[in-house]
Amino acid sequence: MDVTMVLFASQGYNSTGINQIISEANVAKASFYQHFKSKEDLCVAFLNARHVYWFNELNNFISDKKVMKSKILSSFDYLIYMNSKENFRGCSFLNILSEIPADNLKILNVIQDHKKDLRHFFSNFISEEGLSDHIYMLFESSIIESQMFKSNELIEKSKVIVNNLIN
Repeated sequence: MDVTMVLFASQGYNSTGINQIISEANVAKASFYQHFKSKEDLCVAFLNARHVYWFNELNNFISDKKVMKSKILSSFDYLIYMNSKENFRGCSFLNILSEIPADNLKILNVIQDHKKDLRHFFSNFISEEGLSDHIYMLFESSIIESQMFKSNELIEKSKVIVNNLIN
């Protein structure tokens, strides 16, 4: 999984081959295929592992905040933290989404589930659906913009907007 994470992040899903993963992970081809039937299955496992890791890190990052508003604002700080930690890699889920065919429902469903969970993360704090969705969209767009421009500027601006939106 570690090798897969590095290769998918640095080369992309389509440009990373099974043979390269097997070689760099130093595993036997038979061992690999005992765990994963295909590159698609490996991608699903990678995304599921990334989902667990990402949400665990997010929840740990905001765990010391007691007030709902602080938790939400800290979630934007988490993006800045992840940008520093992962050099503006962006969202693994959206990166892979841009590379898969529209009819690859196996991978698409995992990506959609991750985004539903993120949307639910915000709705757990804010019961007003419109406001919760607005914050979710600011969060998502902050990820994309920060990756594209290698800057946290719009994350900081989104935090100001969110601070003004929440009473």
